[in-house]
Amino acid sequence: MTQSLYRPTLAIKLASMNLIEASDSSAIASFAGNNTEERINNNLLLCPGESSEMLIELENLGDRSLTFRLEIDGDFPQTWCNWHQEAAEEIPALAKLNKSLYFEIPQDFFENQYALNERRSRLKLNYETQVSIYAETENQSQLLAYRVFNLCVRPHTSYLNFLPTIYREVDFIGRFISIFEQAFDPVLEIQKVLWSYLDPLTAPEAMLPFLAHWVAWPMNGRWDMQQQRRLIRNAIELYRWHGTRLGLRFYLHLYTGLPLDEHLPESEKHIGIEEIFEGGFVLGTTIMGVDSMLGGGRPFHFIVSLRPDPGQQIDERVVRDAIAREKPAFCTYDLDIIYR
Repeated sequence: MTQSLYRPTLAIKLASMNLIEASDSSAIASFAGNNTEERINNNLLLCPGESSEMLIELENLGDRSLTFRLEIDGDFPQTWCNWHQEAAEEIPALAKLNKSLYFEIPQDFFENQYALNERRSRLKLNYETQVSIYAETENQSQLLAYRVFNLCVRPHTSYLNFLPTIYREVDFIGRFISIFEQAFDPVLEIQKVLWSYLDPLTAPEAMLPFLAHWVAWPMNGRWDMQQQRRLIRNAIELYRWHGTRLGLRFYLHLYTGLPLDEHLPESEKHIGIEEIFEGGFVLGTTIMGVDSMLGGGRPFHFIVSLRPDPGQQIDERVVRDAIAREKPAFCTYDLDIIYR
């Protein structure tokens, strides 16, 4: 009586959904029980911050169903692959089954260079990955087949789209032109948002002295950065209304942040500017000290009243400097800061 030994047969096919232009054909794959070696070109391209997929097709060539377990191994960090198989799965006889492996590397892979250490003098860009299929039985786990492919880490580059196909097939060309892309891309990105560099509200802080000089506005260290941004942005408007009540109120509004309250009477506004003694002594129904006074009027005199919200503090010296800058030289004024 002879005992027949059943050995299940399984075929594996790999299909890279993100194929690198220049594939490394040095990797080989072997089938269990088969001495032939097959060169593969399904290297998977990985770009920082982007997800890449490797499609695995399993085909049961035997006449019995097969219970299998798929494992992923390699010299890459395990956090790059999200594969997890909780329990063994079954493939019917002469049937096919597709599985997808997703890989993703950190966004700052090239900037962080975490792979550099005392044992490695340069950043590793190619990682070997092995897909192994095990047949699961009640007593043991048997290796059926495996395939090997490479993970090729490359920076994302769009410059390849401008090259003829023959040059795209050379991996060195892609890595070489990515140097120029990383050097020139910041300049191109700045051109796309150049308007934000010319707007004082969004420009980098280093650009503010240039923008202030552009509109002949002096920088004042006693004003915080946000206040200076608003002043530089509205400098032309302030020049237009210089020496007027509207211009002074707008200037104080930019510094204090108090609302203009145009719909309220002058005595109730957050920023009030009153000229109450224009008429001097007036006969009739008057209120002494409010709309009339003894001894003649005070021409070219006004009173500035600031009514900040509770908890808001205002630097009186800065306010007086602002009034002195905006008022006509022959005018006098009084300043009242009324804290509610």
